Amino acid sequence: MRIDHEELAGLDRIYRLNIINSVSGIKPANLVATRSAEGISNVAIFSSVVHLGSDPALLGFIVRPAGNLPRNTYENILATGEYTINHIHPAIIERAHYTSAKFPKDVSEFERCGLTEEYTEGFTAPFVKESTIKLGMRFEEEIPIPRNNTTLIIGSVRLAIIPDRADAGEGHLDLEATEAVGISGLNTYYRLKKLAQFPYARPNNLPPL
Repeated sequence: MRIDHEELAGLDRIYRLNIINSVSGIKPANLVATRSAEGISNVAIFSSVVHLGSDPALLGFIVRPAGNLPRNTYENILATGEYTINHIHPAIIERAHYTSAKFPKDVSEFERCGLTEEYTEGFTAPFVKESTIKLGMRFEEEIPIPRNNTTLIIGSVRLAIIPDRADAGEGHLDLEATEAVGISGLNTYYRLKKLAQFPYARPNNLPPL
């Protein structure tokens, strides 16, 4: 298959959406959870969480254009300044997937999708009890992307909850041990399997050719 720019633009909208959402490869599968100023909990699946730096510890994710659709996660983050990022594993894939449905603002996806709110001291935003790795985040800034009207949300990691079985030493995490999953496109899920681990790359420690 070879598709140039003109052919891509002429494709059926859904076909183009699916292929472009897949060509970047496997993406992380996370649930972003928030709580509105009125106390309504919200949780939604995102595949765009990305590392932005470790000192300070920053993560980002993309919020899509609103149009006529609600953006409860985005609005709650701006209103409260807090949110959580929660890994997805096989036992909750289906429930996590359906959080992408467009529920009204006064409806909690936790309740409708069979997930459990979990709270910890110092955070008003809920964590997903069923998740393994959980991150408490503080909103730092947003960067609009005018080209497609999306927004990059940048947050700092204020709390990390990591199961002992994921500790692979020296700060490395064994994501296979937590059964973390990834997403291709919008609705296809994959298991993660550790293949190898190499030392920090330097010009004088390259493998033999």
